[in-house]
Amino acid sequence: MARLKKTVVLVGMMGAGKTAVGTQLARQLGVPFVDSDDEIEKAAARSIPEIFADHGEAFFRQKESQVLSRLLLGAPCVLSTGGGAFLAEANRRAIADHGVSVWLRAELDLLWQRVRHKSSRPLLRTANPRQTLADLLAAREDIYAMAAITVDSLPGVPVDQMAARVRDALFRHPHVMEP
Repeated sequence: MARLKKTVVLVGMMGAGKTAVGTQLARQLGVPFVDSDDEIEKAAARSIPEIFADHGEAFFRQKESQVLSRLLLGAPCVLSTGGGAFLAEANRRAIADHGVSVWLRAELDLLWQRVRHKSSRPLLRTANPRQTLADLLAAREDIYAMAAITVDSLPGVPVDQMAARVRDALFRHPHVMEP
């Protein structure tokens, strides 16, 4: 079996499939799967919507960076990040130094289809959440494009096939995967 040499950090918008694809990818690679949002909630003993409501986005982003740095120093794994994690230059630098970033790129319609019924998205608690999502996507795409690897998240592609597409992309980078 191939060996993962660096932590694979999945980045992209909410709804791109980072958690679902990451879980399956970790199984395919035989490594742990870690969700940075889950780790933040464990560390804070609060949900992300509660953290946002009580302390604001800036506080959340600070905690997110601390958790991300800690996780990157651990054994190689597949790490799913929140949609805003890759926006901070310090986080991008830490990921580049200790892991490899993979952008799961998805179109607005697919993202909206996946997130429109979820109440756990504090950034979408607006009068027009679809427009908010579109604005976030437009503002973030150029930053996500800085990821080392890009894999398109497509409608109708099963999660295991998406994970296989990411795995295949990783194999094209010998500094990440050892055959």
